[in-house]
Amino acid sequence: MRFLPILAVVLLPLAVSAAGPDPGSYEKWRADREASLRAPDGWLSVAGLLWLHEGENTVELPAGASQKTIALRLDGSKVTFEKRQLKSDITEHPDVLTLGNVTLTIIERGGKTGVRLRDPNAETRRDFTGCKWFPADTAWRVQAKWVAYPKPKTIAITNILGMTDQEPSPGYAEFTLQGKTMRLEPVLEDGELFFMFKDATSAKTTYGAGRFLYAGLPKGDTVELDFNKATNPPCAFTAFATCPLPPKQNILTAAVDAGEKSYGKH
Repeated sequence: MRFLPILAVVLLPLAVSAAGPDPGSYEKWRADREASLRAPDGWLSVAGLLWLHEGENTVELPAGASQKTIALRLDGSKVTFEKRQLKSDITEHPDVLTLGNVTLTIIERGGKTGVRLRDPNAETRRDFTGCKWFPADTAWRVQAKWVAYPKPKTIAITNILGMTDQEPSPGYAEFTLQGKTMRLEPVLEDGELFFMFKDATSAKTTYGAGRFLYAGLPKGDTVELDFNKATNPPCAFTAFATCPLPPKQNILTAAVDAGEKSYGKH
C-alpha cells in the first residue's frame, strides 16, 4: 500500500489547493513532455558536443550530414563558419547551422565556447523507451510560502562539467514536507521560477544528479510547487548536455515520490 505524502504549507492550514487538476489531467502534460524530448531537435537528438579552441577547429559530422567535416573559427567568443558569424545560445535568437539532416548550434558555458550537434538519427532518439513517472497525485501540489529577497541576490550554480555561473535568485519557497520545514531557492528563467533540487529518492528511484521543477511567478506571498511536474534534466538522456546541478541549499532530506523517475538507460 502506498501512503500519501504528508504535505503542509507553512503558516497555512492546507497544503494542497482545493481546486485544480485531477490526476488524469497530467496525462497530456506528460505526453507533451515526451513529445518534446522525441522531437527532431529535442534533447534525444543531441549527438555531440565539442569545445572549441582559438583559431581553426575541424568538426566531424555523422552520416546524415551533407559533408564529412566543417571548419569553425573561434576568435575570442566569436565563431565564424565560411566568414559568417554564428550567434550563440546566450543571444535571443541563436543561429542554427543546417547541414543535411544534422544541425549545429554554438553554446557558451563558464567562459568556454562549444558547438552542439543534433542528429535526428542519433541512437538515443532511435532507442528511446519513454519516460517513467510516479502516479500523479494532487497531494503533491504544494502551496508554499514565498519569501522575496529585499535586494537582488545571486547564487552559484555549477553544471555537470564543473563550470560555475552566478545566477539571479528572487527569493525562496518554504513548505513542510513529511513533517519537516523545507525550502527551495530558484533562479529566474524565461519569466518562470526554475528550481533544481535533489531529495531522498535521488540515485534510487529518480535521477542521481537531481531533477528540475518550473513554477509560475508568486502570487503575493504564495507560490505553487507541483512536484507531479518534476522532470529529469537533459543529462539523464544524453551525455552531451551541460546540465546545472542543484545548489547545496536545494538538497532535501525528505523523499519526493512524485514526478519523473529515472530513465532506464542512465
